[in-house]
Amino acid sequence: MLPDASGLKRYNTFSAELKQVFGCKVQRISVDAGFSCPNRDGTLDVSGCIFCGGHGSGSHGIQRGMSIEVQVEDGKEVMRRKYRASKFIAYFQAFSNTYAPVEHLKKCYEEALSVIDVVGIIIATRPDCVPDVVLEYLEVLAKSSYLWMELGMQSMHDRSLQLINRRHDHSCFVDTVQRIKSRDLKVCAHVILGLPGESREEMLAMAGELNRLGVDGVKLHLLHVMKGTRLAEMYALGEVTVLGRDDYAGLICDFLELLDPRILIHRLTGDGGHDNLIAPLWSLKKFEVLNLIDAELKRRGTQQGSRFISV
Repeated sequence: MLPDASGLKRYNTFSAELKQVFGCKVQRISVDAGFSCPNRDGTLDVSGCIFCGGHGSGSHGIQRGMSIEVQVEDGKEVMRRKYRASKFIAYFQAFSNTYAPVEHLKKCYEEALSVIDVVGIIIATRPDCVPDVVLEYLEVLAKSSYLWMELGMQSMHDRSLQLINRRHDHSCFVDTVQRIKSRDLKVCAHVILGLPGESREEMLAMAGELNRLGVDGVKLHLLHVMKGTRLAEMYALGEVTVLGRDDYAGLICDFLELLDPRILIHRLTGDGGHDNLIAPLWSLKKFEVLNLIDAELKRRGTQQGSRFISV
């Protein structure tokens, strides 16, 4: 058990993993390398996923129009002041960060890794943007740097993927995870809780699917309604509702109890950004939500993996 009394979380945190690996405070720095997405450039569609704005889902606050090196250097100063971080990971976050020729990817990733005190990279992408030629390069790169891939599952239910306009099915995600794992690369799955039409049971079933696939990490997100998205239009028409704070915290605790305890938790909630968030506004108080999750796990006397069944 992860004892609450010792100050440790009742779940397996990515931040603790980083401190164990590097022996110091390590902080992620989000960068925008100017990548696009096949769901926006016309290859599959031009409108993108219904939750994604013009700058990429979850990429608010990233500095655009600057070189990767400058973005990382500026980010280092902020993270040193704010978190007293000593080492850094460059987080390629906006849009699909493997959606380019390998030579261009190599230039971007290695520019970030060349910055002093950058010890690794995280690469966020779609499962339909990871050809084997990219994995061959990343397999080599991972031997000399700390490397994670973040892959958007969002849901395991194809009807939900169709609703949010992902333009790929769940089998695509499964295939890509298997190809990533075959090269001994670390993969973190993104999951959205609260998608329209999904029952609590269907959302919790995704914990079992992550266990089955053997992912190394997970980012759990609540459904955010952001300005300038198709989801915002649906919300205004009353076609979409969002989870309440207490319901979300309880759902997260249920999810964690079912999740393999070896899987690292990269995120349990997000805030969407003050300027663009429409709903739920309670998510802006991120630490209150995290404290509520901690308190509920303590009240239950449970932890990540309490109800995990090995597959």
